[in-house]
Amino acid sequence: MAVETLSEQRCFGGVQGVYRHAAAMTGTPMNFGVFVPPGEGPFPVLWFLAGLTCTEQNFITKAGAQRVAAELGVMLIAPDTSPRGEGVPDDPAYDFGQGAGFYLDATEAPWAANFRMRSYLEDELPALIAAWFPQADMARQGIMGHSMGGHGALTMALRDPGRFASVSVFAPIVAPMRCPWGEKALGGYLGPDRAMWRAYDACALIEDGARVRSILVDQGDADAFLTEQLKPELLADACRAAGIDLTLRMQPGYDHGYYFIASFIADHLRWHAERLR
Repeated sequence: MAVETLSEQRCFGGVQGVYRHAAAMTGTPMNFGVFVPPGEGPFPVLWFLAGLTCTEQNFITKAGAQRVAAELGVMLIAPDTSPRGEGVPDDPAYDFGQGAGFYLDATEAPWAANFRMRSYLEDELPALIAAWFPQADMARQGIMGHSMGGHGALTMALRDPGRFASVSVFAPIVAPMRCPWGEKALGGYLGPDRAMWRAYDACALIEDGARVRSILVDQGDADAFLTEQLKPELLADACRAAGIDLTLRMQPGYDHGYYFIASFIADHLRWHAERLR
């Protein structure tokens, strides 16, 4: 479980670090970011899962989350979105392969050997955080995500509500079984059996009985992917039928990018902090 420090910078009284370790689940080196707020802790842990084409750097450098996280005393964890490097299979399209792990455990060749992001994030990286960051209170965890990472955050929280006390998302893929991004990814990584896909579809999980207490969603109404890929109305329907408390905020004029995330990240951090106290 050796961890290499790639960088550490003072930030709003805390420390923003980037680290690397040899991940058993992916068979590759994996980078991850950790923001430790000022003070001794223990601090609740809030994960952020990024979207297609992203690395751990997008959230760290573009979201502007550290200032409010420092005020609230919340530790932020930003994993990479997929395995990378020499020998790792890839695809020329931006929405498949490296940078597009979809937070699942692939079963199809050649992806199955490395693309095990579900196991990496559910088991390996949390154990490493607990071992290397004594300030982390692993009994208090929440999860956020954007786009593909919103899909990851929703499905991880729905599969393990005992671990995550809070979940919020920005412009999430809520029903990958019913959108082009998701059908391509789930079919390519998992094969043609759509029954296997349901563990990675938030709306399907809710239909199958998975529950969380509440969900916060921010979605820009000028998002170019809104109608074809994101379809938040499907999540609203599923939550209404299941009795899940969903706050879905359609934000006028906002698109899919990090200016949108930066505009509302403080609301999300405070929402999580209230539930993680």
